[in-house]
Amino acid sequence: MKKSYLFAATAIFFWSTVATVAKLMLKDINNFQLLWMTSIFAGVFLLIVNLVTGNIKKLCDYKPKDYLISALIGLPGTFFYYVFYYAGTGIMTEASQAFIINYLWPIMSVVFACILLGERMTVRKIIAILMSFAGVIIVVAGKGIGAIDKNTLIGAALCILGAVSYGLFTGLNQKYFYDKRVSMMINYFVTFTLTTIINAVSGTLFVPTLAQIGGFAWNGIFTVAIANTAWAIALESGKTAKISNLAYITPFLSLVWTFLILGEKISVWSILGLAVIVSGILIQLADKKKQ
Repeated sequence: MKKSYLFAATAIFFWSTVATVAKLMLKDINNFQLLWMTSIFAGVFLLIVNLVTGNIKKLCDYKPKDYLISALIGLPGTFFYYVFYYAGTGIMTEASQAFIINYLWPIMSVVFACILLGERMTVRKIIAILMSFAGVIIVVAGKGIGAIDKNTLIGAALCILGAVSYGLFTGLNQKYFYDKRVSMMINYFVTFTLTTIINAVSGTLFVPTLAQIGGFAWNGIFTVAIANTAWAIALESGKTAKISNLAYITPFLSLVWTFLILGEKISVWSILGLAVIVSGILIQLADKKKQ
């Protein structure tokens, strides 16, 4: 049990740095450039992990159809999710707001579980969905309607699209069962291929500086590859329900990093909005336990 909590804590710590690192990197590059280098670091690291653990042998059992399905179900989570989230983070003034809005994804997972898996939509789930979107409104409009600018609205919309993408990704992963470590590796190599093409066509391929390589390595290896792998191990070796609930510490910890490193003030409205979003998620979890 202690081992599972250690892995969970590792994942939460690295995930909490996503908003801060992304905001720093997006000062000089765009979302496709950030995802381009991040995905190759993530893909290569996961390849090494799968080679060392012998997990790579599972690829021999895959048919061409399996590679195609794995790649397609990964696109919402490893491509579209990051494209939208990074774009929203780059546009919004405060990275903390973007990260909080991004935490709509657990609720969107519920929506897609109903659509794709046939789960029943209950009153609790509807309340949870409404609460989560109310939390987003509090975060965006807490300072008053007059304080909302065009960039905030566009950034919020992009982060919501990111959350929808990740919700679809989780739903598809529950419908199609592939080894998570292997499929994640495939997904990030596919994302790298797509972003290479996009950057080549748009003429935005570049040679990263040493500082940027450090940022890409942190983003790809630690916040993506190690964090997701550690989380998967935590869920496999501990009590899933208890471990899963720990994930909601992440956005609160992220506020600390954006305050310490980016100098963003921790707004009362951000805390309140995040509390409402997480409360909605917990209401939905209580409904799931009841069922």
